[in-house]
Amino acid sequence: MDKSDIINAIHPLPAGSMERMAACMEEVTYAKGTRILRAGKTERNVFFIKKGIVRAFVSTHGREITFWLGAEGTPVVSMKSYVSGLPGYESVECIEDTVLYVLRHATLTSLFADDVNSANWGRRFAEKEMLRTEERLIPQLFTTAAERYSSLMANHPELLRRVPLEHLASYLGVTPVSLSRIRATLK
Repeated sequence: MDKSDIINAIHPLPAGSMERMAACMEEVTYAKGTRILRAGKTERNVFFIKKGIVRAFVSTHGREITFWLGAEGTPVVSMKSYVSGLPGYESVECIEDTVLYVLRHATLTSLFADDVNSANWGRRFAEKEMLRTEERLIPQLFTTAAERYSSLMANHPELLRRVPLEHLASYLGVTPVSLSRIRATLK
């Protein structure tokens, strides 16, 4: 995805604001397996996936629990670090070779201060991040793993092809064996 598509997917900007924001986005490339964010570290920059897939996870009791998956066009941000400047809870790892756009925190803050359109874009960004978190967490409380898998099939089929089984299973809250059974039943 190109910069303007990613920016406009969050909230459309007038041409001048779009050009300023896009000009501030730096393209970076990471190899599969690279950790973009590390739990316990502060990362205040915002990333957007141009190409590739990443996963966010926490490590607990010797296990990695994947709680979020992102593909092309998706923002990647540790909201705790971005908002408060404190170390984040999560690690974010590239599942594939990944190309990202980076918007540096200081640059974004300056854009927000200088341009009301960019500030409104930032507000919409924060709102969409809150909504995305809510849409992910609330269904975890009242849907079965099979229902969550069906939803993933319907809404993000590319993840099923590109994300390793163990990460998908963790994301859905089941073991890889249980996920294999669910997949066999739903085919």
